[in-house]
Amino acid sequence: MPTLETIQLTKQYRMGSLFVDALRGVDLSIQTGEFVAIMGPSGSGKSTLLHLMGGLDTPTSGEVILAGQPLSQLRDAELTRIRRLKVGFVFQFYNLIPTLTAAENIALPLLIDGAPVERYRERLEELLHLVSLSDRAQHKPDQLSGGQQQRVAIARAFINQPEIVLADEPTGNLDTRSGTAILELLQRSCAELGATIVMVTHDPRAASYAQRVIFLRDGEIAKTLDGGETSLKNIMAVMEALEA
Repeated sequence: MPTLETIQLTKQYRMGSLFVDALRGVDLSIQTGEFVAIMGPSGSGKSTLLHLMGGLDTPTSGEVILAGQPLSQLRDAELTRIRRLKVGFVFQFYNLIPTLTAAENIALPLLIDGAPVERYRERLEELLHLVSLSDRAQHKPDQLSGGQQQRVAIARAFINQPEIVLADEPTGNLDTRSGTAILELLQRSCAELGATIVMVTHDPRAASYAQRVIFLRDGEIAKTLDGGETSLKNIMAVMEALEA
């Protein structure tokens, strides 16, 4: 069974007297342990799709099914719990609490949930090692580089062992070297943690790290590359065609 599915997913926004279709009947299946990138021209519906996948927004029609659970059937409190326990989020801006240490920021979802952090001590240490921050665990965000802060944000997304991690332009605020380190970390997370990751990006180089690349245009899936097709050259060629 896929970790996440979308079925004929549509999203329509009202702008004055006009209605704008952000998504038009998107059917998508994300398998467990898969690293998927979503690309497309500006306004193609990338971020809208990611927000619907994570239950941050509701579709106009269609369905999102996460771990076998249709999100439309959930009450607000249940949806909040699903987001907290089954979905990890990584954004372009790190959203760390400046007064907390790196370790405390990673453990924040546990603290919010009222879970005893000691029970997750081994998990916390494993994640600090994975993101190469064991020696920075007690440093606060202003003592960390941008790349290190993003690594903290990624570790935080994984602390609850979510069903899926959704990343929205996770390298967009980083230099090339730091961005490469983050992309390699996401790859390792799939390999070492069995993580399922969906990443929205405008950067063909970033997308080339994924196992599958899905291209949107005008709210619809226009093209998919997978397996050996996800080379930088192929991704750039598709993007040039979509933007022509």
